[in-house]
Amino acid sequence: SRNVPAEWLTTAESTNYQKTPRYAETIAYSKRLDASSRLIAYKSFGKSSEGRDLPLLIAASGGEFDPVLAKKSGKAVILVQAAIHSGESDGKDAGLALLRDIAVTGSRKGLLTNTIILFVPIYNVDGHELFSRFNRINQNGPDEMGFRANSANQNLNRDYLKVDTEETRSWLALWNRWDPDFFIDCHVTDGADFRYNITFEFAHHGEIAPELRDWMREHFENQIVPSVEAEGNLLSRYIQMLNRFEPMRGIASFIATPRFATGYSPLRDRNGLLIEAHSVKPYKSRVRGTYDVLWKSIEHIGENKASLFAANLAAERRADSIKSETADDFVLAQRIGNKAREYLFKGWRTASEDSAISGAKKIIYTNEPKDYKVPQYDTAVPVKTVKPPHFYIVPPQWREVIKRLEYHGVPHLVLSDEASYITENMRLVEPKWRSRPFEGRLTLSVKSERFSKLTKYPKGSVVVPVKGSGGKVAMHWLEPEGPDSAVYWGFFNAIFEQKEYSESYVMEDIAAEMLNNDPELKKKFEEKLEDEKFASSPRARMRFFYENSPYFDKRIGVYPVGRVTSAETVNRIQKNLAKATG
Repeated sequence: SRNVPAEWLTTAESTNYQKTPRYAETIAYSKRLDASSRLIAYKSFGKSSEGRDLPLLIAASGGEFDPVLAKKSGKAVILVQAAIHSGESDGKDAGLALLRDIAVTGSRKGLLTNTIILFVPIYNVDGHELFSRFNRINQNGPDEMGFRANSANQNLNRDYLKVDTEETRSWLALWNRWDPDFFIDCHVTDGADFRYNITFEFAHHGEIAPELRDWMREHFENQIVPSVEAEGNLLSRYIQMLNRFEPMRGIASFIATPRFATGYSPLRDRNGLLIEAHSVKPYKSRVRGTYDVLWKSIEHIGENKASLFAANLAAERRADSIKSETADDFVLAQRIGNKAREYLFKGWRTASEDSAISGAKKIIYTNEPKDYKVPQYDTAVPVKTVKPPHFYIVPPQWREVIKRLEYHGVPHLVLSDEASYITENMRLVEPKWRSRPFEGRLTLSVKSERFSKLTKYPKGSVVVPVKGSGGKVAMHWLEPEGPDSAVYWGFFNAIFEQKEYSESYVMEDIAAEMLNNDPELKKKFEEKLEDEKFASSPRARMRFFYENSPYFDKRIGVYPVGRVTSAETVNRIQKNLAKATG
């Protein structure tokens, strides 16, 4: 930024990057931009959990400050958000300076020729005001900053699919209204020390349409990254060191699931760029590095919007063409594979010594640059895939699950009458709950046993198509073994609860009758008696008979969401839906 009038210096600039503005200062600066330039509009896109406005700055050269005008303009709509972890304020200060340079100094005004910028300077506004110099122990400035989680101690960057917070609901409404063409999320990374000022990541495995992945490799990695480095930055893919004491062990990339912002955008057929400034670099270097990634990315997208639009459209058409009986397996979960390629890692020479404090080894980073040729693990292995159904059917009593589909804008229809269909159902077995809460929930892992049967669905049940817009969101939300499914986040915990019980004095006579009348059951019971633990437990022995009696609730553990996989059932449902919508 050059030739900036003193009154337009950001708080970071005017304090030589020692300070970052508070919420009220940020809003005031944003409103001044609006009042001073026809290129900027300030709006609120919702309220936080504590009732604060969620700020949105829209930069557009032709007054395209609403989604309809934006789409008609033919420009690329780019959504940039900062401070979702509000102690990581680099994106906020970089974005305010960039919009100032667009609207006031004019040095970046050309960015709006082919783009419209939606900028959220502070997403986690409540956490931002938990201001303290002690919030980020690993971070080198600014002097004070906000807190990672919101006021309810929820990490908003784990909430994109489960939607437990007011902030996420407002963000999804913003996305649904604007349908951005590209998404950028600004962060600051912890972890090991190295020479890179900025690291980045984007979806590039089986979680994203290949057309979007290829666009990022060709345009971001091959063209934008070199131009950002030409500004004086050193960039790398996001770095997870396998062993921080031994860089030679190698580094691994990161696969974001839909709980993360840049793991969610691929479900909406859009690229998401994660910017991770390096926490131990001086704040000035981090903010300026983030600024460079932002303006270079926006400039390149504007100049190459036709290819971006084509990639987005190809991804949407791919989603529109899903057919259950012919579709490839849909990747729900992946892990980093064992294949590696050589990578030149630009780090520091390190040493280690015994720590009198911890009793373990402690790592010492010197200021001597050192390049390491290390293995980089950047392949993905699917660990859970599913064949897409035609539809899901969610009974109406699971209202909180249905609400999430509505928040995401997933298309769905409602059964006008009670109806019975042959659907693929699941019994969820081997449930394992986390021993401690995670994001306010006791998460659950399960395995599923599938079976088909005639199932009665009440009037008001929601029918969710997989083909088309929202299908990938629906699969991740409704497939119980998905890494961020409704089952994982505990929305269906009640199905594992037993509500009726047997008294032993009643079961004694019933059990005796069962043994007399069922030779197979008698044989099974005698085999169980060979287990000393079972044989010595009266309670286990009586429960064996109760569970094998017609009195036991066979619905326990049965997942209430049905999968429609047969063409015959599809035709029957469509006729019912035609009545409902006619």
